[in-house]
Amino acid sequence: MSRRIVLSLAAAVVVLGGAGAFAFAHTGEQPLSLTQSTARYTAPDGGRDGSLTFTTEVTSASGVKDAKDVKDVKVLAWPAKSSFAKDGLTAKDMAAVESAVCEPSGEDTLRCTYTTPVSGADAAESPRGTWHVAVLVEAANGTTTLDNKAADFTVA
Repeated sequence: MSRRIVLSLAAAVVVLGGAGAFAFAHTGEQPLSLTQSTARYTAPDGGRDGSLTFTTEVTSASGVKDAKDVKDVKVLAWPAKSSFAKDGLTAKDMAAVESAVCEPSGEDTLRCTYTTPVSGADAAESPRGTWHVAVLVEAANGTTTLDNKAADFTVA
């Protein structure tokens, strides 16, 4: 082989190897995504508390192997007729809210669930109408995903 061909092949290997390493690193830093998000609201009835249960699946392009890949999943229910509708929610707004519990679900997915009781007093003070569930997911690598309207439910 001529020296020119060998140098061209070596340059191609370096370029392709670098591109592959970049693609691999870039995929590893992709934010986590939420799928299959649902909210179920049960109003208090008589002397029994109601509840709000939110579930979502967390995945990423590089795969979520276990709960260690996800640092935290914060959940906040908010009424559609609130200041958040106008101003929008931020990660800062989500900092002090409660977290969901996540468990492996399938090969590259975590299923996260958040449940909270709703007392009769809570329901009486809550605005009627549509509510949204916001979710902030923080990956172990520091990337975050915020979905202000991951799921909806109605308080009648």
